[in-house]
Amino acid sequence: MIHSLSGGELKINKNFDFAKVELLEGDCCGLAFWYIANGKLIKEGSVVVVPFGKNEHLVKGKVVRIDRNINEQSAPFPIKRMKKIVNTIKD
Repeated sequence: MIHSLSGGELKINKNFDFAKVELLEGDCCGLAFWYIANGKLIKEGSVVVVPFGKNEHLVKGKVVRIDRNINEQSAPFPIKRMKKIVNTIKD
Protein backbone atom coordinates (compact mmCIF):
# COMPACT_ATOMS: atom_id res chain seq x y z
CA MET A 1 0.00 0.00 0.00
CA ILE A 2 1.22 3.51 -0.75
CA HIS A 3 1.80 5.36 2.50
CA SER A 4 0.65 8.74 1.16
CA LEU A 5 -2.82 7.25 0.60
CA SER A 6 -3.01 5.84 4.10
CA GLY A 7 -2.67 9.15 5.94
CA GLY A 8 1.11 9.42 5.92
CA GLU A 9 2.98 12.48 4.75
CA LEU A 10 5.79 12.72 2.27
CA LYS A 11 8.92 14.45 3.54
CA ILE A 12 9.63 17.85 2.03
CA ASN A 13 13.35 18.20 1.42
CA LYS A 14 15.10 21.49 2.14
CA ASN A 15 17.89 23.20 0.25
CA PHE A 16 21.13 24.29 1.93
CA ASP A 17 24.38 26.08 1.16
CA PHE A 18 27.43 23.93 1.90
CA ALA A 19 30.97 25.16 2.46
CA LYS A 20 34.14 23.08 2.38
CA VAL A 21 36.40 24.60 5.04
CA GLU A 22 40.15 24.03 5.40
CA LEU A 23 41.14 24.30 9.07
CA LEU A 24 43.83 26.86 9.88
CA GLU A 25 44.41 25.87 13.52
CA GLY A 26 44.72 22.83 15.74
CA ASP A 27 45.84 19.23 15.25
CA CYS A 28 43.96 18.85 11.97
CA CYS A 29 45.35 22.04 10.42
CA GLY A 30 45.26 21.75 6.62
CA LEU A 31 42.43 19.21 6.49
CA ALA A 32 39.10 20.19 4.92
CA PHE A 33 35.60 19.42 6.21
CA TRP A 34 32.04 20.22 5.05
CA TYR A 35 29.83 22.66 6.98
CA ILE A 36 26.38 24.17 6.50
CA ALA A 37 26.80 27.81 5.46
CA ASN A 38 23.53 28.74 7.24
CA GLY A 39 22.40 31.39 4.77
CA LYS A 40 25.23 33.78 5.59
CA LEU A 41 27.05 35.69 2.88
CA ILE A 42 30.06 33.40 2.69
CA LYS A 43 32.27 33.10 -0.37
CA GLU A 44 35.40 31.22 -1.36
CA GLY A 45 38.40 32.61 0.48
CA SER A 46 36.38 33.79 3.51
CA VAL A 47 37.93 33.15 6.92
CA VAL A 48 35.34 31.61 9.24
CA VAL A 49 34.96 30.18 12.73
CA VAL A 50 33.71 26.58 12.87
CA PRO A 51 33.12 23.98 15.59
CA PHE A 52 35.47 21.01 15.34
CA GLY A 53 35.82 17.69 17.08
CA LYS A 54 33.82 15.83 19.66
CA ASN A 55 33.83 18.81 22.04
CA GLU A 56 33.13 21.27 19.22
CA HIS A 57 36.08 23.57 19.94
CA LEU A 58 35.90 26.72 17.83
CA VAL A 59 38.72 27.03 15.29
CA LYS A 60 39.51 29.27 12.34
CA GLY A 61 39.16 27.95 8.82
CA LYS A 62 39.24 29.14 5.22
CA VAL A 63 36.40 28.41 2.78
CA VAL A 64 37.86 26.59 -0.23
CA ARG A 65 34.56 25.70 -1.93
CA ILE A 66 30.93 26.75 -1.67
CA ASP A 67 27.95 24.86 -3.11
CA ARG A 68 24.72 26.86 -3.04
CA ASN A 69 21.06 25.79 -2.99
CA ILE A 70 21.74 22.03 -2.82
CA ASN A 71 18.93 19.62 -1.93
CA GLU A 72 19.56 17.80 1.34
CA GLN A 73 19.38 14.44 -0.49
CA SER A 74 22.44 15.51 -2.51
CA ALA A 75 24.42 16.75 0.50
CA PRO A 76 28.13 15.87 0.64
CA PHE A 77 27.58 14.44 4.15
CA PRO A 78 24.43 13.47 6.14
CA ILE A 79 22.64 16.67 7.25
CA LYS A 80 21.97 15.33 10.75
CA ARG A 81 25.73 15.04 11.36
CA MET A 82 26.84 18.31 9.78
CA LYS A 83 27.75 21.36 11.85
CA LYS A 84 27.11 24.98 10.96
CA ILE A 85 29.59 27.79 10.41
CA VAL A 86 29.48 29.95 13.54
CA ASN A 87 30.82 33.26 12.26
CA THR A 88 32.92 35.00 9.63
CA ILE A 89 36.06 36.97 10.39
CA LYS A 90 36.45 40.31 8.63
CA ASP A 91 39.57 40.69 6.53
